[in-house]
Amino acid sequence: MNHSPIRLGPLALLLTVISICLTILAILTFTTARADLRLAEKYAETVQTRCALEKDGQEYLAGLNDGLETVPRRDQDGIYRLDLEREGYLLHMGLIRDGSGGFDVVSWRLEKTWEQADTIGNLWSGDFGKEG
Repeated sequence: MNHSPIRLGPLALLLTVISICLTILAILTFTTARADLRLAEKYAETVQTRCALEKDGQEYLAGLNDGLETVPRRDQDGIYRLDLEREGYLLHMGLIRDGSGGFDVVSWRLEKTWEQADTIGNLWSGDFGKEG
């Protein structure tokens, strides 16, 4: 009987390349999933803060209509303005008196306070170093 030798070189090389590719894909999948989790948690915190601020505004308005809260400041247009703050978010409320002595909402706006950073890392400022 004549036995021909089995060549394992190309097969071993192919299996090595496949295992390296699968390892890289697994690492990329894991890091992407962790980043998605962090982003989802940050979004959940934002939603909770905004909902809590909305709840604060609703409770203040209910207390105002029941006479439990003090009347907010009034501007020159006759609109009562109130700003509520919670964890960097602001709720701007605009109210007017209705005929029954209560208040109606004319504006209700949520916004996030933001301050521009002085520097942006290693970003080029556009200055060529010219002397004035």
